Amino acid sequence: MTRAPILFLFTLFVACASPAAPIRVVVWDEQASAAKKAYTNSIGEHIAEYLRTLPDLSVKSVSLNDPDQGLSNDTINNCDVLIWWSHTKNRAVPDDKVNQIVSRIKDGSLSLIVLHSALTSKVFIESMNERARIDAAKLIPAGMKTEYILPKVYKDPLPTDPITPRVDIVTNWPEHNTLALVYLPICEITGWREDGKPSHVTTMMPEHPIARGVDKEFDIAQTEVYLEPFHVPKPDAVIFHEKYSSGEEFRTGMLWTVGKGKVFGVDGETRIVELAISQSCGGGFFVTFHCPPILWKTVFSEFPVVFPLSS
Repeated sequence: MTRAPILFLFTLFVACASPAAPIRVVVWDEQASAAKKAYTNSIGEHIAEYLRTLPDLSVKSVSLNDPDQGLSNDTINNCDVLIWWSHTKNRAVPDDKVNQIVSRIKDGSLSLIVLHSALTSKVFIESMNERARIDAAKLIPAGMKTEYILPKVYKDPLPTDPITPRVDIVTNWPEHNTLALVYLPICEITGWREDGKPSHVTTMMPEHPIARGVDKEFDIAQTEVYLEPFHVPKPDAVIFHEKYSSGEEFRTGMLWTVGKGKVFGVDGETRIVELAISQSCGGGFFVTFHCPPILWKTVFSEFPVVFPLSS
């Protein structure tokens, strides 16, 4: 593999901003103690250390353990690209900080890249809630009363559970009025297994800027299995698709527009973006996989900070 997703945010940004202005990258990490088994410092700092070797980037590494949980107003308001890693503390960030981040995504001043189990983080869930509301508004007739329903619990759904998000049009009783029920996404996968077995990744959209330079197909020697359906809004693009040796398949790299902003989700320990975090790219959270550091450079040059993006 030669290149894949975080410098697309950069091509359009550099074209629209001052050539001398660095792209402001914030790497947020919960700094779980288990990560110390694989990283001498932390996952977030490991990512940040590599990104600091790239030109035209201003990189800041913050964590849940910092003042304001690493999310001061200054940090959020002076960030163009937010990379989010979390796993066991996905609910720890205050709602006001989550809403502040999502507001900046919606107005196009911030792009979010979500890694691994951050798919169940508040910041990803609220980004997907907002996308679900936008999608629902296109389906519901004007003037119809609408209720938004949050999941009763955020946990892995059963394969037979109704998919979320979804819109159900019902007749309200006893008023007999038509009502739109919008079930917001659980943002959970149906299941997972730490098999440590191989998988095969296909670049579904090789012409997409995020996939520029990535091999059309490549293998991962050891990985964790993620099971569909993944309860999220339909993405604008499925750029990477993974098939496991046991036969299951997963949409590994997905891109959404949220308002004027972009959210790129890369799921699992050994997925596209997460692995390209150092020159050796060794030491995934549970496994190791060799890939070139150019991957990070490509993602940043191709994930737009200035919108809109035609993809």
